[in-house]
Amino acid sequence: MSRIDMAKVAPEAYRAVFAMEKYAQANVDHTVLELVKLRASMLNGCSFCVDMHSRDALAAGEDSRRLFAVAAWREAPFFDERERTALALTDAVTQLGQHGVPDEVWDAAAKVWSEKELADLILAIATINVWNRISVTSQTQPPLEV
Repeated sequence: MSRIDMAKVAPEAYRAVFAMEKYAQANVDHTVLELVKLRASMLNGCSFCVDMHSRDALAAGEDSRRLFAVAAWREAPFFDERERTALALTDAVTQLGQHGVPDEVWDAAAKVWSEKELADLILAIATINVWNRISVTSQTQPPLEV
């Protein structure tokens, strides 16, 4: 049971966030998008989203070892350069510090992603962070059975 049903209480705002989600799904590589969603959800402690995105990724054919390794992606050998830069950017944007996204994170991402791809990736990261904040604040729980 959650504290509040945002879709019911603020449907217009919920639809706006959902529109951002649809944009990300249409414009970011599906594999990268699921890794980003899972990583941000882990960092934000969102059990609902960790559960949902790990199940979605598995259903889409993602390897379970890669999904488990998202928690320690820097040390894991399972990710290519684009995935690594997307995960680094996810970490930096999700844990946005006083000085923002470090230049070395941005520069590494800009070397392997086009400007449009970076814009789409940033919007995807921002979107999952909005979902995480809604779910964590409302205490939305993952289903016990699926």
